[in-house]
Amino acid sequence: MNSKKIKIGAFQFSTCNDIEKNLEAIKRGIVLAAEKNVRLLLTQECALCGYPPVEIPSVDSINRVAQYEAIKEISELSKKYNMFIALGMISFDDKGTYNSVQLINPEKINYKPYHKRALWGWDSDNFTQGNDIGIYNIDGIMIGIRICYEVRFPEYFRELFRKQVDLCLISFTDIGKPEQKEKLKIIKSHLVSRAAENVMHVLSANSISQYQLAPTCLVDPDGIILEIAPLNKEALISREIEILPPHFGREGRITHSKILQKMNV
Repeated sequence: MNSKKIKIGAFQFSTCNDIEKNLEAIKRGIVLAAEKNVRLLLTQECALCGYPPVEIPSVDSINRVAQYEAIKEISELSKKYNMFIALGMISFDDKGTYNSVQLINPEKINYKPYHKRALWGWDSDNFTQGNDIGIYNIDGIMIGIRICYEVRFPEYFRELFRKQVDLCLISFTDIGKPEQKEKLKIIKSHLVSRAAENVMHVLSANSISQYQLAPTCLVDPDGIILEIAPLNKEALISREIEILPPHFGREGRITHSKILQKMNV
């Protein structure tokens, strides 16, 4: 197996209820990422329109025409900079309303968006449950997408392990008050665990519209945090990762996981 490399990045900013302002922030992130030759850029959950009811009043308040025009503009930037952009947004069809991440790409391939499946609380109030596994191929590298609350459940990541995913993107709006900051340690530990137990890179991006309760960071397949953004400040993190054949420790985790799988454990 030959190694594969890709330059990835995650951009965090303060989402609001104004799509134009969110678009301007996303464009800042795209330009910064382009300057660093990022091939794949991740944005936070509902980055384009805001997360209801924390950053916007409700899904009914979204200007769908403005969102559609913003997506077209982001698509043109994707083509200009030859960059894949995992865009957090709310999407609509005749079956429902979804908390989604849309993979925008320079070839303008119509990738099906990943819709959040772990719905609870505000998500249950606003969204329809997705039903797709959320795996994509970028430059021969297998990419999985997950959204916020799904990080709490190993099962959503075991799906990716079984499909030999190399990199998982996790889009968050996990924010609150500073006195809740102990949760930040818990979510960081989840990110480390999901990476190590599934032998994959994990890249996350979180909103900064309130105090961050999940980090924007990059974790390697051994659970080592390679990059982490400053808390509560607009920032881009980026790094080239290399997908290599597993070393002794990783091979052990892969082998034993397969044994457990056969045992239906």
